Amino acid sequence: MSANGSGGERRQSAKAFDIRTVIALLFVIYGAVLVVMGLVLPPEEAHRDGVNLNLWSGLGMLAFSGLMGGWVLLRPLKVPDQVDKHTDAGSQR
Repeated sequence: MSANGSGGERRQSAKAFDIRTVIALLFVIYGAVLVVMGLVLPPEEAHRDGVNLNLWSGLGMLAFSGLMGGWVLLRPLKVPDQVDKHTDAGSQR
């Protein structure tokens, strides 16, 4: 891009809208809600056959969101600096 650093801004905005980031954030929210519900609700409401499903489901969701977040950090999205004129990207049909 240009020398004023707009390429870095473009890479940051692309990383923010990566679908893996959105999925990880959703699972963090839902997982946190389920963990809190599993800890707060009385055992009569929260347990099913002796297992606290809210707590275990929430912990599983938090673990999954950690995996998704790690994937985003280890394999970041690569945004091309410019469009190749030999590809169909940006062409009018």
